[in-house]
Amino acid sequence: MLAGALDPMEGSVVILAGSAAFLLGLWLGRGEHRYIAWRLSVFVLIAFGVGAMWVFSAMGGIGGSSGRSMWWGLLVLPYLLGWSMGIWGPGSPRWMLWLGMVVSLWYLYLSAIITIHPNPHHQDPTVAIILVTLAVLTLGGCTFRLIKHIPRQT
Repeated sequence: MLAGALDPMEGSVVILAGSAAFLLGLWLGRGEHRYIAWRLSVFVLIAFGVGAMWVFSAMGGIGGSSGRSMWWGLLVLPYLLGWSMGIWGPGSPRWMLWLGMVVSLWYLYLSAIITIHPNPHHQDPTVAIILVTLAVLTLGGCTFRLIKHIPRQT
């Protein structure tokens, strides 16, 4: 799930497969039911969003000259939400939390580049706003989980 996040569009197949592998590993390992339920919901969100993205891509995209409103892009958002939840969800190992934070910083960097050097033909800040939101959500979730993992000293 982390490797595919470097390029979320092209890496969607890798992220979907990673989510399925995580779920399958928990299920085969007879993990706790709440972890399996969480990973199943993550997989469903990712599968729905990736499926929507593939359908829109096959139809020629959304917005611009496609004739389809940009609002159809909302159907892709479960993919992004599922990815974030999959990174910082319960049962995620510490290394995954740390790498999730690194990917989030990468998304913040990309959003800054998009904002500083906008495409002269396309001034819409939506992509940068979505990247910042995803990065902040993932950073917050990873930070929360890391703090929760710290053993308390008495």
